[in-house]
Amino acid sequence: MSNSLSITTQAAPAATPDRAAADPNRASAATWIAVLAAMIGSFMAILNIQITNASLLNIEGGIGTGADNGSWISTSYLIGEIIVIPLTDYLSRVFSFRRYMLASASLFAAFSVACAFTNDLPSMIAMLGLQGFAGGVLIPMAFTLVLTKLPKPQQPVGLAIFALSVTFAPAIGPTIGGYLTENYGWQTIFFVNVVPTAVMVAMLFFTLERQPMQLSLLRDGDWFGILFMAIGLGALQTVLEEEYGGAA
Repeated sequence: MSNSLSITTQAAPAATPDRAAADPNRASAATWIAVLAAMIGSFMAILNIQITNASLLNIEGGIGTGADNGSWISTSYLIGEIIVIPLTDYLSRVFSFRRYMLASASLFAAFSVACAFTNDLPSMIAMLGLQGFAGGVLIPMAFTLVLTKLPKPQQPVGLAIFALSVTFAPAIGPTIGGYLTENYGWQTIFFVNVVPTAVMVAMLFFTLERQPMQLSLLRDGDWFGILFMAIGLGALQTVLEEEYGGAA
């Protein structure tokens, strides 16, 4: 009996850490860091267009264009965003989730800074369109991280954080844009994304696991379908913005 008690006593300490480490109902600290970093990305992607809209008149004056042409400034960002969102899953499998998200976040900040140095309407439209194409990735990928990395008991918490990030951005965006524009000039609104995006990239770099790219999937892509989808969604966004955005 003493021998069996000794065996039980020796085995118990080894079993407890294993059970704790393998707890399926709790995400690791690294997972939560990655999720919170992704929330920064979704927040900044939505905040950016709200800040731009709040400062649109100043931007139009700064690059020397009128209100009719200036509406393309915000529309170009939305067109890039709406085109890339349906492609996010496919491209994240081609280039790997980690590479695609890190690259998109970095390009989002780079194109944002480029907008501050534009002097004409075509350049501004191009830079904001590319920024929207990079920033649109950050919204669905944040949602994907919650559903794929967090265990089901903790997914409601992740979804609540996601909902908070995408609803708080439109509420605070006009205030930030108006304050920066009035006090420091319209160019400064495009530097807002740099520091949060840098923090996001650093957090994701150390927490997301590395995965191999699957470039062979590029051969299987329906590129004609993707092209027509991009044209259709871009045209739809343009019509909606002209009809309802202009009326507003």
